[in-house]
Amino acid sequence: MSELSQISRTILLVDDEANIINALKRTLRPDGYIILTANSGEEGLALLAKHEVGVIISDQRMPHMTGVEFLRKVKILYPKTLRIVLSGYTELESVTSVINEGAICKFLTKPWDDDLLRDNIREAFQHYEMEQENLRLTRELQSANNELSILNQNLEQKVVDKSHEIIHSINLLQISQEILEHLPIGIIGIDEQDMIVISNKRAEEIFGQPPGTCLLGLMAGDALPDELLQLLQKVYPGDLVQFDGEIVTLNKGVSIRVLINTMGDISQSKGIIIVLSPLKKS
Repeated sequence: MSELSQISRTILLVDDEANIINALKRTLRPDGYIILTANSGEEGLALLAKHEVGVIISDQRMPHMTGVEFLRKVKILYPKTLRIVLSGYTELESVTSVINEGAICKFLTKPWDDDLLRDNIREAFQHYEMEQENLRLTRELQSANNELSILNQNLEQKVVDKSHEIIHSINLLQISQEILEHLPIGIIGIDEQDMIVISNKRAEEIFGQPPGTCLLGLMAGDALPDELLQLLQKVYPGDLVQFDGEIVTLNKGVSIRVLINTMGDISQSKGIIIVLSPLKKS
C-alpha cells in the first residue's frame, strides 16, 4: 500500500437538508472516509477551522450563505481543499462564473449517480493528496538544501581556518629557518644513516665551504672535517649522550667548542645534533 493511500481522508458535507446529508453519508460510508457534516456555510467554516479537510461537497441553495459564497471563502482560506457543488441542474447557470474562476472544481447534479459520485470524490482526494505530497517533498527538499548550505558554509569555514593554520605554520617555519641561518653558532644535524639533515650558514662557514654550498643531504663522512669525525666516532646514534664543551682544532687552525646531544625524531629517525661555537683567537 502506498504512502498516499494510507492518509486519512476527511470529507465535509454541507447541505441544509438533513435527508440529503444522510443519503450522502450512506453512499460514501463504504469508502472509509471520515465524514464531517454541516447544515450551513457558517457551520462548514467553523469545522474547517478545526479539521484538515481534503474534499468539500456543498449544496448551492442554502439560507444566509449560498454554496458559491461559502466555497469562495474556502478557496481563500484553504486553497488546496477540493471544492464540489452538488445541486440541482437549474443551479448550473448561477455557479458557472465561480467554476470559471476556480472556486469550484466540479459541479454535480441532484439526483446523483452513486458510482459516478464516488468516482469523482475518489479522484478529488487523489488530486488533493498529490498536492499535499508535492508540498511535503518541496518542504523536505528545502530543508535538505538548507542543511546542505549550512554544511557547505561550515566546510568553507573549516577550509579557511585550515588554510590560515597552514599559512601560520609555514610562516613559523620560515622564521625558524631564518633564525637558524643567522645564528652566530654553527648547527649540524645528522640522522641514523650519517646523513646531514640540518645545517646552517655559520656551520658551512666554519668548515670553509664555498658560498652557496649546502651540506644538506651529504654524508657526514664526506662533508665534515676529520677532527670532528674522530669526535663523532665516540657517539653512537640512538644513545642518550652529551659532549659539553669539547674543544676541537680544525686543520686550518680554527678552534671550535663542540656540543653534541641526541637530536630526537627527525624524518622518523633518530640522530645527533652538533653545536659549533668558534673560539676567539687570543
